[in-house]
Order: sequence, then structure tokens, then C-alpha cells
Amino acid sequence: MPTISLCMIVKNEEETLARCLESACDLADEIVIVDTGSTDKTKEIAARYTPRVYDFAWIDNFSAARNFAFSKGTGDYLMWLDADDVILPEDAAHFETIKKTLPADVDTVMLKYNIAFDEDGKPTFSYYRERILRNCAMARWEGAIHEVIAPFGHIQYLQGAVTHKRKPHSDPLRNLKIFERLLAAGKTLSPREQFYYARELYYNARYADAATRFERFLGDGKGWIENNIEACRVLAQCYNALNQPSDALRALLRSFEFDTPRAELCCELGYHFFTKNAYQRAMFWYQAALLCERNDTSGAFLLEDCYGYLPYMQLCVCNDRLGNRDKAIRFNELAGAIHPKSPAYLHNKKYFAEDG
Repeated sequence: MPTISLCMIVKNEEETLARCLESACDLADEIVIVDTGSTDKTKEIAARYTPRVYDFAWIDNFSAARNFAFSKGTGDYLMWLDADDVILPEDAAHFETIKKTLPADVDTVMLKYNIAFDEDGKPTFSYYRERILRNCAMARWEGAIHEVIAPFGHIQYLQGAVTHKRKPHSDPLRNLKIFERLLAAGKTLSPREQFYYARELYYNARYADAATRFERFLGDGKGWIENNIEACRVLAQCYNALNQPSDALRALLRSFEFDTPRAELCCELGYHFFTKNAYQRAMFWYQAALLCERNDTSGAFLLEDCYGYLPYMQLCVCNDRLGNRDKAIRFNELAGAIHPKSPAYLHNKKYFAEDG
């Protein structure tokens, strides 16, 4: 059975680190914790789980810190988590199965990363990440921010997930500051870094700057297909925030240059026409979203509600606005079958009962 080293970088994580390590300590043969400058009790907490706690001077480079942590791992495979991640009990069972049954020739294990959740804790936003990697020279992080390891060798997508219980950043501008320090130092951003820089601008409500960067990223034509499609979606949101709906529509339609329609983009197109009270055209795109094939292993940021709940809910509203009450009720029930505790579904259910 292969050995696994859990390698983490941490800083001021006293609120979450014990929870993370409690969920993962029985799954790893070794735990490596690299502290990048904590001023709280993070290192004391880490020391309760492992003697292998190291210091690394922070240099505004997540890859450098993660590569240092990986360099300390001695297992056959290296696994990473963030301090605000947790492995739920049902997923821990999958991790145990992976460890017992992993073929000797597998180099990269891709596992789902669950990021956002509904009222019942069901994931609504997830994507696959390289989670367990053979301990070799290929397992090397790249990128100062939004770091990544390019999956290599024999790659397997396996069952099991890591749940991200995000905590607010002490400095919400941290990522943006890192990018802008890189640019000030003369760094040329890679296509992937350009994409993530534009997203950080968007997250910080610098919509005009974000739009400029997304347009530049798409214009260069060097981006990965899924980043291109996501760039079109977020670019449209930038233009909507700037009150430029025609440019937003153009950005959404531009996504079709890169591949067949994604449900996420169809829902955005539906909403574009919904806000104009063009309910028939909105319904066309929400119906199209329901026809889109969901591909969990594409590497895209998957908004799971776009493949069912959201189109059903919006089809309910559109039909209600058009006076198609029976259809509206039917679509609301389809939405409720996916999220039975959804406040929107329950509100609609009460509305139709009172209106009946």
C-alpha cells in the first residue's frame, strides 16, 4: 500500500487548522506543515499532530511555499490541503479506498473540490483539482498566486472530495496586491495568470479594469478553453456592472467560439433577456441550459445549479409572468425536487397555493 504525505502551508490558521487535521490525520502516513509567518497559535496546533513543522519566509509566492512543503514529504505520494479544507466522513471512506486500491502506475489523482453549498450542504459549485501526486520531480507547483500543478503521467479521476469551508481573508486585497506587485516588478503574466488577475479585479469591483484585462486575455488567444469560456461569462458580468448590456451579450455569445454551449452561459443568456422582460427568449436559453451535458471532469468551474435547479426556477418565473400557471407550478416542483429547502421554491409554492 502506498504511503501518503500530507503537505500544507499555513499562516494564522488557529481557527481552522485543528478541524482540518482531525479530518485528515488518519488518512496520511506523514504530515508536513510549513508556516509562513503565523503570529497566533497555528504552530502550536500543528505540533499536536506532527513533529514536522517548518518555517518558510513569505515571499509573495504560493508556489514557492508549496514546493518547499512538498520537498519535505517522504511518502510515495504527496497530498495537499488548505487549512480551511475538511475531509467529511463520507469522503474519508473514499480516501481510504483510494489508498488501498490505487494502481502502482497512477501519477495524478484528481478529486472534486466542493466550494459552495445549498441549505442542505449539497455542493452547488465544484471542480476537480490535482489532489494526490506521485512524489517526483513533476509534482511541482507553478504560479505565484492561484498556483497549480499540471496533472502529469497516468491521471485518474476518482470518487471522493475535499470540502472547502472558506473563511474570510484577513486581507481581502491580498491576491490582487500580489498580482500588482508582480506587474510593478516587470513580470509578464502567463495566460493563466492574466485570467486570474482579471478575476481578482472583478472580485474587487474594479469592473472597467477587469473588462480590459479579460478582453486582452481573450484577444491574445493563448488561454485554456475552459478559462476562455469562464472569461466570457465574468466579462459579461463586468459589462453589466458598467451598465453596458450590449457588450455583456456580445461577451456571452463569444463563448460559443470556444466550444459547445455550457449551461452556465445559457443561464446567463436567459437572465440577460429576462431582465428585458423578453420572457420567450429567456425561456429559450433556460431550456437550452437543461439540454447541456454536464462534464464534471472538464476542469471547468462547475455551477451545478445551472444544470437543473436554476433553469427550472427561472422557467417557473417566466411562465408565471406569461400567465402559464400550470407550467409555472410544474417547473417550480422540478426545482424543488433538487433543492427542497430552497427559500425561492418554498416562496413560490406558497404563492401558487394562495393564488389557487
